[in-house]
Formats: sequence, C-alpha cells, structure tokens
Amino acid sequence: MKTLISLCIVATLFISCDETKKVIDTAGNVQLAGNYTVTILADELVSQNPPTISFMAYDKTVKGNTGCNSFFGSYTLDLYALSFSDIGSTEMACDEPIMTNENLFLQALRNTGSYSIEDNVLTLFSRNDRSILLKAQKVVNK
Repeated sequence: MKTLISLCIVATLFISCDETKKVIDTAGNVQLAGNYTVTILADELVSQNPPTISFMAYDKTVKGNTGCNSFFGSYTLDLYALSFSDIGSTEMACDEPIMTNENLFLQALRNTGSYSIEDNVLTLFSRNDRSILLKAQKVVNK
C-alpha cells in the first residue's frame, strides 16, 4: 500500500511538472509572437534595410525579410531556450552592406540558443557562449 501511495505521489509530481512546463512554453510562445525589426546585429546598429522577423505562435513558424531576401522556417521554444530550423530564403543579390547584414542575420538565427524580451526588445543569445547575436524592436500596432 505504501508503495502504491508513493507511486501515486511521484506520478502526480511528474504530471504537475509536465503541465507546468506546457503552461510556461505556451506563455513563452504568446510573448514571442509578433513582428520585430532588427536594430542591432553583431554589435552594430542596423540603419539601412533592417531585417524583420515574425513569429507565429500557433504553428511555431517564423518568416521575415533579411533586408534583401525573404526567409522562412520554424522555431522550437523550451522555457528560455530558442532554436531555429529549416531556415530557407530567396536568393536575390543586393548591394553591400545589405548582403553582409543578411549573412550575419541568418547566421545569428542558426546560432541562437536562448532569448529574452524586455520592454518590447527581443534579444537573441548565442548557444555557445550566451553572447548577444542581435536585438530587435517589437512592432506594436496601436
């Protein structure tokens, strides 16, 4: 009987933890959802043709513009861990420094390991050393 009670308590804890994680992940998806304009990329202000990124929480997809080309893909969110996958883009050629920013932006997405959002500013951090890869301002519709 004691074993059965112990198993029930352990099972309840696992179910509760799993449900709590689901709630936190859902809240993270809702918080992340929306449109952003990149303001800082590789520690530099982006002044010309800034990349944009849109997160769709309902299907965990991402799309936007690199400043030159359109891109699309998917993302995975696990608490504050964030990663992108299946990133694809169109392949038009643009002038420098737009192409340099495009390459830096796509590389930042591929190297993302976590994120934070404060005051409508999304910060993506490297999965290797938590250095800042980019910052983007959320577009708030009024």
